[in-house]
Amino acid sequence: MSWATIAAIYFIVWWVVLFAVLPFGVRSQGESGDFAPGTDPGAPSLPALGRKMLWTTLVSAVIFAVLYWIYMSRLITLDDLGALLGMRR
Repeated sequence: MSWATIAAIYFIVWWVVLFAVLPFGVRSQGESGDFAPGTDPGAPSLPALGRKMLWTTLVSAVIFAVLYWIYMSRLITLDDLGALLGMRR
């Protein structure tokens, strides 16, 4: 597996995990009672994006390590994935 492939797969995993992590711990301005002028009451008051990006990076590294181990150990091959999806060679 080339470095470009590794980077591309990690990038995709990172974005998927980021969208899964984003809703955790979010309090809206309406819930906290801290309204900024001109914003929607449903807008987050303290999104804590830095902490969420750190968690995303850690979780993505673990998920990628498992996927990489599965690929390198040939536990599941591309032919196996094709068979699962009904695409036989």
